[in-house]
Amino acid sequence: MFQPKAIPGVDEMLGQFREVGHDLFTQGLVSCQSGNLSVRIGEQLVITHRGSTLGSIAQADLVETGIERNDRATPLASTELAVHRSIYRKTPALAVVHAHPPYSVALSFVEEEIVPVDLEGQSLLSRVPVLGKGMALKPADLADEIAEGLLRHKVVLVHSHGSFAASQLLEEAYYYTSLLEQSCRLIYLLKMLRASSGNGEG
Repeated sequence: MFQPKAIPGVDEMLGQFREVGHDLFTQGLVSCQSGNLSVRIGEQLVITHRGSTLGSIAQADLVETGIERNDRATPLASTELAVHRSIYRKTPALAVVHAHPPYSVALSFVEEEIVPVDLEGQSLLSRVPVLGKGMALKPADLADEIAEGLLRHKVVLVHSHGSFAASQLLEEAYYYTSLLEQSCRLIYLLKMLRASSGNGEG
């Protein structure tokens, strides 16, 4: 059975993956075996194993493979590998976080873009596009569109699926993901308050 090669500097990198994966899971931004993380190292990337549990990442959950070329480790990589590769080809990002934040995904069904109403969201995110709306596509089919969106935005949403955030560090990409979810939660709560107020007036 093929065993992936050891990754240089894996201890420090594993710590970063573990911390971000744990935070994503405990904050409810991913479920048991959803979401994926990656970092770029030159012409290679290190990405979470397909089916790995982000809440408890182990060394065996990290897979190193090429950005431009497949190798023996490629089949072990997350099913979102094509999106991560496209982001690294088209942007200066060194880290990518893909998550399934529930309020964000819920709003992706009814909004064309997310416009935060809170000061932090307005300042740091401004607007977040919703990609693939009305299209029966997998995220891999939108890989180039996701990457192009991340040239202009810190995070993008894929309709009915989840978010992709890119930055120089995993911790930053996680922060943008968390900030998006906080903004979406506030938008949702305001919608509920306005609906309740409207019903009360009737």
